[in-house]
Amino acid sequence: MSKSKFQKEALSYHENPRPGKIEVIPTKKYATQRDLALAYSPGVAEPCLEIEKDRENVYKYTSKGNLVAVISNGTAVLGLGNIGPEASKPVMEGKGLLFKIFADIDVFDIEVDATDVDKFVETVKAIAPTFGGINLEDIKAPEAFEIERRLKEELDIPVMHDDQHGTAIISAAALKNAVEITGKKMDEIHVVVNGAGAAAISCTRMYLRLGVKRENVIMCDSKGVIRQDRVGLSPEKTEFATTKNMETLAEAVKGADVFIGLSIADCLTPEMLLSMCKTQPIVFAMANPNPEIEYDLAVKTRKDVIMATGRSDHPNQVNNVLGFPFIFRGALDVRATKINEEMKMAAVHALADLTKTPVPEQVNIVYDEVSLSFGPHYIIPKPFDPRLIYMIPPAIAKAAMDSGVATKPIEDWEAYQDELMERLGTGNKILRLLLDRAKSDPKRIVFTEADHLDVLKAAQIVYDERIGIPILLGNREIILELMEEIDFTGDVEIIDPKSDEQKGKRNLYAEKYWKARQRKGIKLLCAKKLMRERNYFAAMMVNEGDSDALITGYSRNYSGFVRPMIDLIGKDKGVSRVGATNLMLTKRGPMFLADTTININPTASDLAKITQLTASVTKMFGVEPNIAMVSYSNFGASNHADAKKISEAVELVRKLNSNIVIDGEIQVDFALNPELLKKTFPFSKLVDKKVNVLIFPDLNSANISYKMMKELYGAESIGPIMMGLKKPVHIVQLGASVDEMVNMAAVAVIDAQNKSKKN
Repeated sequence: MSKSKFQKEALSYHENPRPGKIEVIPTKKYATQRDLALAYSPGVAEPCLEIEKDRENVYKYTSKGNLVAVISNGTAVLGLGNIGPEASKPVMEGKGLLFKIFADIDVFDIEVDATDVDKFVETVKAIAPTFGGINLEDIKAPEAFEIERRLKEELDIPVMHDDQHGTAIISAAALKNAVEITGKKMDEIHVVVNGAGAAAISCTRMYLRLGVKRENVIMCDSKGVIRQDRVGLSPEKTEFATTKNMETLAEAVKGADVFIGLSIADCLTPEMLLSMCKTQPIVFAMANPNPEIEYDLAVKTRKDVIMATGRSDHPNQVNNVLGFPFIFRGALDVRATKINEEMKMAAVHALADLTKTPVPEQVNIVYDEVSLSFGPHYIIPKPFDPRLIYMIPPAIAKAAMDSGVATKPIEDWEAYQDELMERLGTGNKILRLLLDRAKSDPKRIVFTEADHLDVLKAAQIVYDERIGIPILLGNREIILELMEEIDFTGDVEIIDPKSDEQKGKRNLYAEKYWKARQRKGIKLLCAKKLMRERNYFAAMMVNEGDSDALITGYSRNYSGFVRPMIDLIGKDKGVSRVGATNLMLTKRGPMFLADTTININPTASDLAKITQLTASVTKMFGVEPNIAMVSYSNFGASNHADAKKISEAVELVRKLNSNIVIDGEIQVDFALNPELLKKTFPFSKLVDKKVNVLIFPDLNSANISYKMMKELYGAESIGPIMMGLKKPVHIVQLGASVDEMVNMAAVAVIDAQNKSKKN
């Protein structure tokens, strides 16, 4: 059986450019012989001896305190079942990746070839000194219960089987809020749990701790209702066996307030849903990838249902990534000896409470909401909520301290929260936000150079991922040949501006263009010739509403595209100066650099306008701008015209917008080093602010800087993002990569979304 395009892409993703998804990166200098002497022999003997004196020094001199083992034997992997330790490794690497990007926790994945409980426990205990915590993963029940119980008893570091407790914590937080919305009480609701595996057992136990009464719980497995008179029940199933006279799921859900699904797709029928309680039944259909009842079917059947699933394309996603990174973060930061019930319940309450607080604008932007607020469609935080990293770990840490399992208590909570905010990690998070926001309302994008392989590959990804709706411009025959080569199938419009079938459209566009430019030297014949050129044709498509956005620039120098686009598209209302900014995804977070491609030697007035445009773009991404106007000089140290130009621009910006956070002229090292800035220039408006926008004095410095960051330090660049044009037109750099074009397509879609709302 031939593999699908997505299957091939998944295999290529894991294989190239190097196998796997994670790597080990040194955290210390290693360039010189002295560095190596300190790192290894003879210098390494010193920390070894200190640790020998006091075992706790291992946290001081090694990475143990921020290192978690993700351990599996591959007996219950995702929806794949018992596929063995080697086959489970891609999943464990993926879990490690999630730990890192959401909570800045390092991971070694460990795949153990042992299904015997004693052997597995013995192996994990033997390697435990390496780690600050252990995340057990994808181990089948009932062995998972015994393995976790024994390791928690016999080790002095946090141990958690995420398959059990992750889903339990997240769904319990959602349940708490859902019950509150219905106006019912936890000790009154009747709950049906369909599924009796490790996750279902753990979830049900957590609900009991929330206040659900055991006699109000009915659990079902593949054989039906788990009754006390059934022979051969495991201890875990016996714990939730009922004496009630019922056999089937259909009988169990009659009149029930809550349905919890951790089982198989489509097992909850519309008739069953209709038979539940009279008002606002709560349905958590968490089977993945297909829930126990489809979301659309459920809300069509009962408009009053409060629904959650495991899927990201519906409201109320029960996603374990809301839990495990932040639970381990808090546990590691106080060196907890275990993750106990108090800590898990603290996570439940913290997640539930966070849902009730005002949602940051960047979260609303990503999920294309006017304003997310607590209610039936928002009972649990969104996975990309930036507050999770600095709101959930403190709750875990406090619970660890209060319950006596913390060995390194936190004293300065404000400083701890600041430290957590710094762990928000690389700018890649904003890229995920960017792509999700584009997918929320895809727009039509015309790719003007679709007969180039890389451009077509980018368009294919945009189409497959539903980031936008590509329109392919170029030689039809070449495009079709390339589409066959890369297996690009789908209902995609292909346009060759030079073909006879486009003659009518060309003439229409030419007439419109000529009327707009006839007093600026353009003749009708010239306009008709220009419309055979793909960039002119594409720009008119956008002008006339035949496309929402445009991506071009791959095959020629940037400057060759800019002037035609400005002439054809025109400046936005109130804009007198067009500019460009690059969003750089760096280890310190997202950075906006301007102007990187348009204005060669801008005046102070030009810089002020560029700054205003850039501030608007940062807000489009949900980022509040803190702007440094950089120079070779600091705050009047030089009287040269180049330095004075910057300080004049700062004053102009402040006059135009007194609320904007901006300062300059300032050298870039002071702008990016908060401690250095505060020590040397405590009067600066940027003190205690994290600078995320750099405005450069000229094109030379801006263009050189962003390309140097990209090539030397691997910072991913999104841009140049055109600013100030009337329509969403974006010009990529000559020879841009496929990923760069995909990212720019997402920017173009968001730009189109914003302009559509504005108009």
